Formats: sequence, structure tokens, C-alpha cells
Amino acid sequence: MELPFSVEQFFDVMRAYNETVFPVQFLFYIPVLFILRSLFRKEKKSGPNVLYILSFFWMWIGVIYHIVFFTSINKAAYGFGILFILQGILFFVYSLRKEKLTFAYSKDISGIAGIVLIVYALIIYPVTGYFFGHRYPYSPTFGLPCPTTIFTWGVLLLSEKRIPYPMIIIPFLWSVVGLSAAVNIRVYEDFGLIISGLIAVGLIIVKNRSLKG
Repeated sequence: MELPFSVEQFFDVMRAYNETVFPVQFLFYIPVLFILRSLFRKEKKSGPNVLYILSFFWMWIGVIYHIVFFTSINKAAYGFGILFILQGILFFVYSLRKEKLTFAYSKDISGIAGIVLIVYALIIYPVTGYFFGHRYPYSPTFGLPCPTTIFTWGVLLLSEKRIPYPMIIIPFLWSVVGLSAAVNIRVYEDFGLIISGLIAVGLIIVKNRSLKG
């Protein structure tokens, strides 16, 4: 599929975003550390807080990256922005439900896969990008769509309860869209996005069927 922008234009948007919001993209690791602590300490009240953080990340991407920056080269980014904002709202709504989701690391296939995806999003993704020549500020930092979506999949796999299916529709759609970046823009680290989406959706379906609530 032919994209409405060049590879150079895409990475120039990355540069503009990174330079404008600096150092916010690096401060995002603070709430990430809170999530990781919650996962390993198995804090019962952490579920809503985890969803609040995911909600903020997705709305930030929708408004700041897609609508403010990406629309300068791709008008479809208005639609992408709306989807990310809706996903952020969805996370927030589910955080308010009486039957709240809880998240914790477990030594089963979902738990192991979840941690692998989180490590990929936070460490392997930027390191792989570096070796492919995507150096800061021309690199997709955490808090941008693809690494954040992979991170989200990792967190959702660590849910101790059934994941509502509406919660995974938009992340999976973006996982598919991200494949075009891997192929057409040569962001090869984004192949991990479609792989993580397929793995996560499959494991979530299996896990949901095994849980009563």
C-alpha cells in the first residue's frame, strides 16, 4: 500500500515530536515503573491505577502525537487520533467498574508472554531500532503508538480476570496498521507489533474461556 508521505517526512515528524515534548517522553518511565512494581507485588488495588496510566498514554498519543504532529503529513491521523482517544476513554471507563480488573505476574504462559512483551516494548524495541539506524530524536520513543501498544498487550496479558473484548479491538487494529510501518517505512522493530497483537489476542481468548469472571 502506498503511503501519503515519504520515509523522510515520517522520521522528521518523529524528530519534531521528540524535540518538542522533551523530556516528557523519558518521564513516562516513572508510571511504567509503578505498573511494574504493582505487577510483581500483586497489589489488589492496583488495577484501576494501571488502567488510569494506560488511559493517559493512549489519550496522549491520540491528541499530542496523532492530531498535533502526525496530521501534518497524513490526514488519516485525525481518525487514528480519535481511535486512540476512544481507547483511552475505554480504559478509564473500565477502571470505574464495580468488578475491577487486577493485574499481577503469574508463571503461566500468559504471564511469561506478558513480561516478554513488556521487555520488548521498553528495552528490545529501542535497542533494535538503534541498530537499524533509528537514532534519537528520529526514533519512536516510548509514549508513541507502536511501543506503547506492545507494552499495553503485555500488561493486559497479566490480568487476573477476564479482559473485556471491546478493550482489545483498537489495539489489535493498530497492530495490523503498524505492519505497514515495518514494511513501507522500514521500522523493522514494528514487526513485533503485529506479532504481539496476534499472540496477545490468542492468549486472551484462551484465558477468558478458562476464567469464570
